[in-house]
Amino acid sequence: MTRFVKSPKEVASGFLLVLLAAFFAWQAMDLPMGRAIRMGPGYFPMILAGLLGFLGLIVLLTGLTLHPVAEEDKAQEIGLRRWPWVPLGMVTLAVVVFGLGIRPLGLGPSMGLAVFLSTLASRKFRLTTALLSSAIMVAFSWAVFIKGLGLPLPMLGPWLGGY
Repeated sequence: MTRFVKSPKEVASGFLLVLLAAFFAWQAMDLPMGRAIRMGPGYFPMILAGLLGFLGLIVLLTGLTLHPVAEEDKAQEIGLRRWPWVPLGMVTLAVVVFGLGIRPLGLGPSMGLAVFLSTLASRKFRLTTALLSSAIMVAFSWAVFIKGLGLPLPMLGPWLGGY
């Protein structure tokens, strides 16, 4: 049996990126675009959605081939069915915890929790590197967003006695 899919993982990833780009572009359609000189609130999201769609299309097309590929082994085809659900769930949980925790906990604790939860997704998890990565990211986000950009983000939120 022959097929035109070289890499099912690349095809699935590219298709997912194109779908996400279409969703974000659809969401940005209601915002005023403006022009390149005077950008509206929808201009930048639309540009990013277009770039994401273009890159997704490239990933999708690299997974396909014009010449039929013989099915060498079933292991590559089965690889699409074995998704790493636990790491995917941990990274998603980290993003949700950050989004929900930024106001009540503040930037520091929510960033630390998000980085720590995302390190749990790795098979090479070590407690010391997870804590060190969390501390470095909290310090980096404080330096960039609060000191560098001057954003009014509290390091500690009201649940922890801040602002």
